[in-house]
Amino acid sequence: MSDLKLDNSEVRRQDRLLDQGRATELLRSAEWGVLSMNDSTDGSPYGVPLNYVWDGEHSLYIHCAPEGRKLSCIDHDGRVSFCVVGRVNLLPSRFTTEYESIVLTGTAVRHLADEEKRRALELLLDKLSPADKEIGMKYAQGSFHRVEIVRIDIDTWSGKSKRVPAAD
Repeated sequence: MSDLKLDNSEVRRQDRLLDQGRATELLRSAEWGVLSMNDSTDGSPYGVPLNYVWDGEHSLYIHCAPEGRKLSCIDHDGRVSFCVVGRVNLLPSRFTTEYESIVLTGTAVRHLADEEKRRALELLLDKLSPADKEIGMKYAQGSFHRVEIVRIDIDTWSGKSKRVPAAD
């Protein structure tokens, strides 16, 4: 498994740290996250929810159309943030929420070699459509020219959670 180490030193609430094991499991298994970038036209923030896959080491992969705002932002400034939210439990009568999340910072990389793009698509299918992987790979091959794969190389990541004791 990865030697990617959680760095919770900047988390304000040190009593709410997500442990390395759960953070790693959340990164591996969560279905989606929010990619945040700087807009290329005026530098304003831009965030978009999307599915992803972690390579088990130091990178995430996302897939998208070969053009669009997200890619313009990445081309302008490859520095990104990615937030994954795990279990959430709203406790309205207690005026709080139980949650778990991880936040990563990294660099988005485009123009990957075809071999890496195919491997990323295979990882995405393993995670998101394992029962349909064979047909998914055929579909991916047929639409390969219409797909962009972006690799996010992780620089830092931290995790936080809140559990509320049961009411007496």
